[in-house]
Amino acid sequence: MKPPFEITNKMMNLIVDITQKVTRLELEQERNLHLRKENRIRSIHSSLAIEKNTLSLEQVTDIIDGKRVLGAPKEIHEVQNAYEAYDLVFKLNPYSVDDFLEAHGIMAKGLVSDSGKFRSGDVGVYDSDGTVIHMGARPAFVPNLVHELFEWASSDNTPDLIKSCVIHFEIEMIHPFPDGNGRMGRLWQNLVLSKWMHVFEWIPIETIVYENQDKYYDMLSAGGREGKSTKFIEFMLEVILETVLSFGINNAVNCLSDKTIDKMSDNEVRFFNDIYPYLEENGEIGNAKAAALSGKSSVTVRRYLVKLVELGVLESSGENKNRKYTLI
Repeated sequence: MKPPFEITNKMMNLIVDITQKVTRLELEQERNLHLRKENRIRSIHSSLAIEKNTLSLEQVTDIIDGKRVLGAPKEIHEVQNAYEAYDLVFKLNPYSVDDFLEAHGIMAKGLVSDSGKFRSGDVGVYDSDGTVIHMGARPAFVPNLVHELFEWASSDNTPDLIKSCVIHFEIEMIHPFPDGNGRMGRLWQNLVLSKWMHVFEWIPIETIVYENQDKYYDMLSAGGREGKSTKFIEFMLEVILETVLSFGINNAVNCLSDKTIDKMSDNEVRFFNDIYPYLEENGEIGNAKAAALSGKSSVTVRRYLVKLVELGVLESSGENKNRKYTLI
């Protein structure tokens, strides 16, 4: 049975824009292994942050790199599970219920007693303030609803960009698990998109969702009230377009040679990616602004800026607190 939604002119215009931009991005990012890892970390951090995980991007990076991090054990475990799930999921079939359950088994491993299984009790969808915006389907209906959703998706010729949004929305409405539904909905949308364009395996859509999470919950709530996902689809297509644009042709890594990237750590690449848009727009940057944009300490920022000067990426002028850095 086809889930209820309408295809609007706004959706079709967004699809055209996204397709044009992502085709070029697919070619650009194929060689950028550093950028892939950077984006994967951002995806994990943002998707968990939407669910109230308080670990910073830097802490998430350290956990994934195998470093010791001070934090709540549950939150650290969520990061470890999410990294394992993201590492596996793009090898799975987006329309297989068994694969869906397998992915949840990894995402929720050690966090809920029945990870990888459909829930047996009632559960609700909550917004960022903890307010119930939708009650999930009764548990007796969950397996059939998920089967019907995936059966429709596997055979219907709706454009994958729209289909991925519908699947995301319906997973949130069904709420098939006791915990991890939001993470699974966002992850499964990425999986559907990656089968259309491989680059979606690395584009951190979750980052823009996190930046607009109030509207994200508003659109879920509106869809629940109206009984159709039309507004949510339009919102998510806008999110996808914004994400693609932010990681497009002007991305910092694209102006670095392979030889230069090989001499930089992941954290240094990430730092340059953070300050690059400001440098392009304003021509120069100081230590304090670079620290504010990257979230790093002044000492760390100074070290990174010196390294970029040594690599011939930036040049510096001025002394001490007045020192400025510009692109070469």
